[in-house]
Amino acid sequence: MSKIEESIEVDVPVSTAYNQWTQFEDFPEFMDGVERIEQRTPTLTHWVTKVQGVGREFDAEITEQIPDERVAWTTVAGEVRQAGVVTFHRLDVRRTKVMLQLDLDPQGIADTVGDKLGFVQRQAVGDLRRFKTFIESRGIGNETGAYRGQV
Repeated sequence: MSKIEESIEVDVPVSTAYNQWTQFEDFPEFMDGVERIEQRTPTLTHWVTKVQGVGREFDAEITEQIPDERVAWTTVAGEVRQAGVVTFHRLDVRRTKVMLQLDLDPQGIADTVGDKLGFVQRQAVGDLRRFKTFIESRGIGNETGAYRGQV
């Protein structure tokens, strides 16, 4: 099992960063390799990915969601095994630290080698940087939506 911990500071309030992160169907805008996400229920998402030419599909269940604080998930079906949490930390009224913690179980030789070479770590860093660009380019209060329910 691989463990990844990465964070980034974004120049938007915590509510703006959190609201955008709850819009799972928009993840392909900033997550490399994510082709499509379908929000099937308030707590179940279906992911279609293609990383280095390898396509995969899986379902992830939101296990905890607290507005402006955290979103946690675990995979429940499909070709990927992972669990993670993203937490949101208010730095000041206009800045937020977004922290990703991910436990990933590489499947097969290609995943294992890619993980050992740091591919997954670099992917996480790149996705957080693209999230920063995405949310900051929209401006404060211009996230694509929000889910404020608690799980």
